[in-house]
Amino acid sequence: MKTLKFLKFPLILSLFFVLISAKSADKETERVHNAANVIKEFGKMKESIPRELLKEYEGIVIIPKLINAGFGIGGKRGRGVAMVKLANGKWSDPVFVTLTGGSFGLQIGVQSVDLVLVFRHKGVLTKVKNGDFTIGGDISAAAGPVGRSSTASTDYKLEAEVYSYSRSRGLFAGITINGSNLAIDKSANANFYGDSASSQDIFASSKSDKEAVHVLKESLVNF
Repeated sequence: MKTLKFLKFPLILSLFFVLISAKSADKETERVHNAANVIKEFGKMKESIPRELLKEYEGIVIIPKLINAGFGIGGKRGRGVAMVKLANGKWSDPVFVTLTGGSFGLQIGVQSVDLVLVFRHKGVLTKVKNGDFTIGGDISAAAGPVGRSSTASTDYKLEAEVYSYSRSRGLFAGITINGSNLAIDKSANANFYGDSASSQDIFASSKSDKEAVHVLKESLVNF
């Protein structure tokens, strides 16, 4: 009888870790769905990211519900995904990332914004590997041009390495992201893809059959 109880314990422990892992993966799935919703909501706005910009640029970072807080000294914290275009023009599978940063000045209040960063060259993101980089230090971001038509984007010199777009409560919200740190969320990637998946492997692939990933890619294609 004691032996039976002893054997049951490892089984219960294994089941516990399976449930914990599944719950963690659910959080990442929700993050991918939230990213897709951000792109869909941006697509409904009259003054939004120019379609031509997404066609010409090679990388994108989507941070849903970025917390932008300020009580004398400001701070930002958000979790999202990054994607790059592959050689065949398709979007890669999403890599999970975090964005953190701070600022100084007279400010007060807490604001939740949806942030989209559009990168001219995908190498900026793929070279991050498992490290990080600072926006404004390693690379600068500029407020992006708006206007859904191709004319609006071609009239504007698309020369910045990174263009930023943010919205709050359905309207554009200007926030400063220079000085913010963009990092690979290794634990989230492991939960979603498995321990062996590196950010470089994910950026180079477009094979995920997860429904959330399919919805996100579709929202970008149909933007």
